[in-house]
Amino acid sequence: MSDTTEPELQEPSLDEQIAAYQREFRDLDPQVEQVVSALGRLNRRMNVAYGRQVAALGISNAEWEVLKTLVLSGAPYRLGPGELAKRLGLTPAAMTHRIDRMAGEGLVTRDRDENNRVRVIVELTDEGRTKWLEAMRMATRFEEDLLQDLSGAERGALGEILIRLLRRVEHAQPDAGGRLTDLG
Repeated sequence: MSDTTEPELQEPSLDEQIAAYQREFRDLDPQVEQVVSALGRLNRRMNVAYGRQVAALGISNAEWEVLKTLVLSGAPYRLGPGELAKRLGLTPAAMTHRIDRMAGEGLVTRDRDENNRVRVIVELTDEGRTKWLEAMRMATRFEEDLLQDLSGAERGALGEILIRLLRRVEHAQPDAGGRLTDLG
C-alpha cells in the first residue's frame, strides 16, 4: 500500500520571497517588503496560536470576539445585537446565529430590555466571563513569551511604530477593518 498523502508545502523564507519578488518586480523596495511580509506572517501565526488557545477552552475565535466586545463595553457587559454586529463588522443575521450558539453554550444570555420590550439585550454570563479571563491568561503568557527578547524600551518603541503604521492604514482605508474604534 502506498502513502498517498501529499508532502506539506514549505513557505519560502522571507529572503527567498523577497528575491523572487525582486526578480519579477524590479521596483520593489526590499526593506519595505521585509517589514510588510514579516508583519503579515507574524499576524497569521499569532492568529493560529490564539485560535488554538481558545479552542482548548471550547470556544471559537468568533465567540472570543463576542466575549471580548462585551467586556470592552464595560460592566454590566451588555449590548444589543445590532450594536454587537456593528462593532464586529457582521451582518445582523450572522450576529443572530452567533448569539444563538453562544446562548446555547451558556456564554451569554439574550433577554428583552425591561425598559423597551422590543429591544433585545445580550449579556455576558459568569461562564462567558470565566472563559474570557482564561483566554486572557493564556494570551498574556503567549505574548510575554513572544516579546521576551525585547527590552522594555524596545517593546515601547515597537508598539509606537506599529500604532503609527496602523493609524496610517486606518486613515488611508477607513473602512478596511470595520472596527475603527479598537485603538481609540
